[in-house]
Amino acid sequence: MPLANTGLNFTHVVVMGDIIESQKALSVSMLHLDLNDAVDRANSEFALASPLTITLGDEFQGLCGSLSDGLTIVRWMRSTLLHQGVRCRFVLGLVQIETAVNDKIAWNMMGPGLAEARERLSDKRNASAYRFSLPLDPTLQTLLDALGASVTEVENSWTERQTQVVDASLKHTAKDTDLANDLGLAIRTLYKIRRAARYEFYVDQWRAVNAALTDLDIRYELQT
Repeated sequence: MPLANTGLNFTHVVVMGDIIESQKALSVSMLHLDLNDAVDRANSEFALASPLTITLGDEFQGLCGSLSDGLTIVRWMRSTLLHQGVRCRFVLGLVQIETAVNDKIAWNMMGPGLAEARERLSDKRNASAYRFSLPLDPTLQTLLDALGASVTEVENSWTERQTQVVDASLKHTAKDTDLANDLGLAIRTLYKIRRAARYEFYVDQWRAVNAALTDLDIRYELQT
């Protein structure tokens, strides 16, 4: 939707990411394999306007049609890489692509919003794994960044077992008793692990992020 007095017409959402402290990896070759595998799987799993592409070293980017779709991709990538012991950070940004969209590789495209998203990703002082670039909504961007920092802090506190249980809980659609059985846990143990992982708080934070991004998709007429 063209926005009065701005000349901007957001057409896509850019997903940008990079690996945190990749130079400290015990095995660069293994890190490279894990990142390539995650990118390839994401491109097979999700429909992107321009596929996730490793652009330089440990950085990657792609284009999708909406903020809601972008968040799904970001959360999938974060979860997949965390299971490999790889920490990463992301930016979701509204962009206006003024050149042809490259549906083969996320490269050689230009337009407003891309530079802003790249600048946000490059801010190494920001410890959050989830950042947002909303050029016309600075207040909402700040609020979403705060939620992103909050869920990052929760994720960073998890043990390996808590990470497994939370991930399974988010994906599981049946009863908690069935989930506990699948994980080889007593139901009381499942709930204990969730409480220690601040599971309900974590879900509530993401619910707020999803609601805000859905509203933005409607406002800017972005297509899921």
